[in-house]
Amino acid sequence: MRMRRPGDVGLQRREGSARRLRTWIGHLNRNCTCSMKKGRGRTSRIRRRKLFRSSESRGVNESYKPEFIELKKWLKERKFEDMNLTPARFPGTGRGLMSKISLQEGQMIISLPESCLLTTDTVIRSYLGAYIAKWQPPLSPLLALCTFLVAEKHAGDRSVWKPYLEVLPKAYTCPVCLEPEVVDLLPKPLKAKAREQRTRLQAFFTSSRDFFSSLRPLFSEAVESIFSYSAFLWAWCTVNTRAVYMKPRRRRCFSAEPDTYALAPYLDLLNHSPDVQVQAGFNEETRCYEIRTVSSCRKHEEVFICYGPHDNQRLLLEYGFVSIHNPHACVYVSKDILVKYLPSTDKQMKKKISILKDHDFIDTCWKKVLLGEIISDTNEKTSLDIAQKICCYFIEETNAMLQKVSRMKAEEIALINQLTLVETLWTEELKILQASAGILNNLQTAFT
Repeated sequence: MRMRRPGDVGLQRREGSARRLRTWIGHLNRNCTCSMKKGRGRTSRIRRRKLFRSSESRGVNESYKPEFIELKKWLKERKFEDMNLTPARFPGTGRGLMSKISLQEGQMIISLPESCLLTTDTVIRSYLGAYIAKWQPPLSPLLALCTFLVAEKHAGDRSVWKPYLEVLPKAYTCPVCLEPEVVDLLPKPLKAKAREQRTRLQAFFTSSRDFFSSLRPLFSEAVESIFSYSAFLWAWCTVNTRAVYMKPRRRRCFSAEPDTYALAPYLDLLNHSPDVQVQAGFNEETRCYEIRTVSSCRKHEEVFICYGPHDNQRLLLEYGFVSIHNPHACVYVSKDILVKYLPSTDKQMKKKISILKDHDFIDTCWKKVLLGEIISDTNEKTSLDIAQKICCYFIEETNAMLQKVSRMKAEEIALINQLTLVETLWTEELKILQASAGILNNLQTAFT
């Protein structure tokens, strides 16, 4: 379970790529008075180019949509009215929040009152409270939140939380939600984690069925149809991908698992960028969840936070997206690949693998070649040879997977969104490998 942690996250100005002015070809007669059509002069061209550059990072305002109008009314009833941000749709990131004003360094972006937060306190005060209090063994805080979300979504118009539920995603793109044939296309380390995550979630659901059955008096329909696996999966993904972090609370009616989740309506529309910085957390004095800028943001640009310094495989596993140009992106190298390419005559093979494992270099971002011997030109050359071979292996594998994904996109139209997500992941990893191959080639040249 991953949540957006408090601390240094932030804002970013997403400016379009710089464009050079075109060179005028031809001559103008200095003695002639040339009449120019309106909008055809140099000043007008510069103005249009500036407008184009800024428009690349601007979104389309969506505050007029009925679901956002209702959400803002609902938030206003709970003493929150935002003057800085507005819902919008952006190229590349989709739905997010756009600044209505220029945000300065240190300025408060959003201050969401505790009354707007959905926490286990909300659940305990609800119709579910009595059932949770008497259930043994105690429920986990996560199960309580998931149960509440499913029940409230089922309630429809009768739910007090309907305005918030209406703007939540109808479906998610975490690997646990992907079709099995799409999961098979993921890089091996991520594929293993995705399958493990699915297994854990299915076991979590199965172990919760008895509690769901205890809620029969609350519903006229069969609880099995209300608390289905698909409904439970949606609720779990909602908490897993959108919850913000709160200081742990301890309630006797819950298990010992950390009670640190809070769903934050409207605030959770903020998208992730690995390059931004803000300060975020729950303010005990104001009783609000606050986000404050560390850098500035221009008017009409998207406002971001950072979910943490995660690589793309981690982002896809926990949040269901891939970050383009992610500075934390990496390619995972497994023990099997290392064993395959380390010299078979190496008598210290087991020791070297043990060193890699002890330093968490197995199935993690492999940024150094650790051979465990005295550094020498010979060892350095051997290290580079091995690294080049591993890099070439991954480039071939990545290109083959991209071709496979491309073929499937043409054949499986219904899965095109899921396949495009996987394609993006492989494409970003290919960029890393190609850059690494270039660096290794330059280093090899130094030894020849």
